[in-house]
Amino acid sequence: MQPIDQDFLALDLDAIADAAMGQGSNCQEVLLRIHRTSLRFLSMHDGDVEASSDSTDLAMSVRVLIDGSWGFAGSQVISVPAAIALVKQACALAVLSKPLARISQRPAPEPSHGRVTWVSDYQIDPFSVPSSDVITLLRDRSHELLKAPITTHADLDVTFVKEATFVAHSNGSRISQQRVRVGPSVQITTISELGFDSLKSLAPPVGRGWEYLLGTGWDWDGELAQLPELLEEKHRAPTVDAGTYDIVIDGTNLWLTIHESIGHATELDRILGYESNYAGTSFVPADGVGTLKYGSPRMNIRADRTVPHGLATTGFDDEAVKTTQWDLVADGYLAGFQLDRATAGLAGYGQSNGCAYAESGTLYPIQRMANVNLVPDPNGPSMQQLLATLDDGLYIVGDNSWSIDMQRYNFQFTGQRFHRVKNGVIVGQVKDAAYQGRTPDFWASMEVLGNESTYKLMGALNCGKAQPGQSAPVSHGTPSALFRGVNILNSTQEVQ
Repeated sequence: MQPIDQDFLALDLDAIADAAMGQGSNCQEVLLRIHRTSLRFLSMHDGDVEASSDSTDLAMSVRVLIDGSWGFAGSQVISVPAAIALVKQACALAVLSKPLARISQRPAPEPSHGRVTWVSDYQIDPFSVPSSDVITLLRDRSHELLKAPITTHADLDVTFVKEATFVAHSNGSRISQQRVRVGPSVQITTISELGFDSLKSLAPPVGRGWEYLLGTGWDWDGELAQLPELLEEKHRAPTVDAGTYDIVIDGTNLWLTIHESIGHATELDRILGYESNYAGTSFVPADGVGTLKYGSPRMNIRADRTVPHGLATTGFDDEAVKTTQWDLVADGYLAGFQLDRATAGLAGYGQSNGCAYAESGTLYPIQRMANVNLVPDPNGPSMQQLLATLDDGLYIVGDNSWSIDMQRYNFQFTGQRFHRVKNGVIVGQVKDAAYQGRTPDFWASMEVLGNESTYKLMGALNCGKAQPGQSAPVSHGTPSALFRGVNILNSTQEVQ
């Protein structure tokens, strides 16, 4: 396990926590958070550096609960006097807000976890890698891609993030954590007499280090060697005929449908009406556990904040709640929700399942999405066997654009590649396609799930929520799956 950066631990964390807890001795609870985020970004166009940046955000906040009312204050000054001042400010705001509160807050309890250290699973700290090495790697890959006649432009970038956090709670928990994540992007573009087309790498952002860019967890050499050939086939492909198709959706595409139609829809704060920014509310009823039929009996969705290399994986959330895994959908029926302590208390749940997160030390911890995963069928088919089920259908690979309504119910998704499959054999690509559906109907049409060999852990670095807006990383693992009778649109044709 990698150590937490010593310069972060060198902050007088215990003295700051002691001061905050002492100043807030009359509060029902006090939560102190110190949060440092280091960010490095580098982008390259046709082998030349286009943009480069390094930044660090270090901040501290205090949240208090007084007589059922929350108070919160944050600062970029990290010191004992600053902590004392923040507690005073937060207490004053809690008292001031009490007459405006609709209900008295009774957050779900959480036991003390004492003193704990947790570090995410990575091998090489990307911030220890010289910028020259990053530039050389991206430039070499750019030049290889540009050798292909089809490639007019090659755009590559990478984002490195390292979060170090210290959370202290008046219940006695004092938790130090560090998470590292890497987000690469590769896109090639062709311009010809046929117009232009582009194709991206399928590589997801992950909770790994520099080793990911070198080939641990992803076959870069194999994928990038195939990318120009796939782009040329896409560029010359015919436009899709709109209609109803049986489709096999690869995990590199299906993860985004899970994110939008299940991940956001099962956030309890949206369901209760306490959140509607960015992703809206939800069609899912608060009393639907065990009765709402979400999809096929083969559908099992598991929320997991512990899966190795997941972007939402952590030992404890930002309310000092120990993370876990639990079912959101079981055998096709709604089985649970994503909770922080406030929503768990409001809905009568005995404990949070650890979904609180704040992007910065100056921002309030809010309910955020866990890694939400579709469980593969251990006895299911391989990828080749899945495709063999298609007499005349489509195989969809890679995510692209999407549209979904504000209740997570009606949607359409495009993809990077749509392969035409006839008699179980891929015969070429089509383009300008999108698949359309309504959430319960779409998931009810899922007939076959692939086995573990088809499973991929995908995700995004920047899921948006709240006001003021916050961004959070999240992963979604999914096997490939067969869906019957799905409506396929042609994006170039006007809808009648």
